[in-house]
Amino acid sequence: MAKPRSPLQKWLTRRIGYPVEAALVHTVCWLFRVLPLDRASALGGWIGRTVGPWLPNSARARRNLTRAFPEKGRAEIDAILRGMWDNLGRTIAEYPHLEQIGRERTEVVGIEYVNALREDGKAGILVSGHLANWEVQSVAARMHGLDLGVVYRAPNNPIVGDLLVKLRGAATGTQIPKGPEGARILLRYLTKGGHVGMLIDQKMNDGIPVPFFGRDAMTAPAAAVLGMKMQLPLCPTRTERLEGAHFRITVLPPEEYPTSGDRNADARILMERLNRLLEDWIRERPAQWLWIHRRWPD
Repeated sequence: MAKPRSPLQKWLTRRIGYPVEAALVHTVCWLFRVLPLDRASALGGWIGRTVGPWLPNSARARRNLTRAFPEKGRAEIDAILRGMWDNLGRTIAEYPHLEQIGRERTEVVGIEYVNALREDGKAGILVSGHLANWEVQSVAARMHGLDLGVVYRAPNNPIVGDLLVKLRGAATGTQIPKGPEGARILLRYLTKGGHVGMLIDQKMNDGIPVPFFGRDAMTAPAAAVLGMKMQLPLCPTRTERLEGAHFRITVLPPEEYPTSGDRNADARILMERLNRLLEDWIRERPAQWLWIHRRWPD
């Protein structure tokens, strides 16, 4: 367990660490913005696969990969790990170019379900995970007339958080932070007929244990609970990186809700189904998922 930081360490982080980190992020963002999309994406990928494997988070990613794919040898795990860092580097580099990606570089399969969500006169939910460039989904949705509110986890550094909110402006004008206040905002937004995009593949300590790659992972049930309670269409959505900065988004038909009469049990059944779907997608393209998350207990 990590040793708690002292008040002095916290003060130094806020007053010195955060501004320095933010200055670095702003500089890198400026560089990627002035480069054309393909060059920015390629440079981000090179930085990711060159620097990423040496970062501390890489050890966690390797551990997660080894446990998820016990049948794979070291060479295969190494290749997936490099591919993951390449994808993450590209994703970061593509932030300033999200508008162009949504307009020119994204094909949508299942557009009829997007149209139905837009035209049915009620709220709706799209669920996905940290696959390929996960920010592209909301941009593409807006290009097809469906404005998505995005639920996100705010970074520890509020200065960097403000920059990310600004960069996501190409995707959505409604960004809902996780937490108690965010939950209230989300409920009001859905009650008013809004549509939201939710990434369901991060650990939530007070969530419910749901199998994921053969081990229980604490999973947020909010998408299932809200969808069933409000009887909203809930569509699983997948993003794939095809080549470079080109993407395919696949929108599946709305899930059928379990109807056992036990709402907690039904929410778990639905989240198990969604986790299996995510797992299938990740197994097909393992280098395009973010393995550095603390998704399972160590």
